[in-house]
Amino acid sequence: MAEPGLPGKRSANGCASRAARSSRVRAPLALLRKRRSGGQHVNTSNTRAEVFFDIEVSTAFDEAQRQLLVERLGRVVRVVASDERSQWRNRRLAAERLGDRLADALEIPPERRPTRPSRREQERRRTSRLRQQAKRNARR
Repeated sequence: MAEPGLPGKRSANGCASRAARSSRVRAPLALLRKRRSGGQHVNTSNTRAEVFFDIEVSTAFDEAQRQLLVERLGRVVRVVASDERSQWRNRRLAAERLGDRLADALEIPPERRPTRPSRREQERRRTSRLRQQAKRNARR
């Protein structure tokens, strides 16, 4: 993923990645128990981090960005991290994933320029078709 100001993927209004990853994006965080089987540790600690981010309430994005995010992600974005045994690391992972998801949703893919086959390529296809036709006619 390209950072702002670098060549690569564009973002809506130019500053999408920065806004999505900035400290202005605040979201409530829930710490829950993991939902999978495990040993003693998984049953006693609340290390699973779950972040809910309400896009329409956020002031981190302008109206155009907010509308684009709601179209692509919905009104509320939910991100879960339970990869690590540490609560602190899972919080950071959830926050990173939220920023990545918001930045990815704000990216605008470059427009595709239609291309034409070269004259040589057109000629090669034509001769290939004629060769195939000759084979079929020879079978009759």
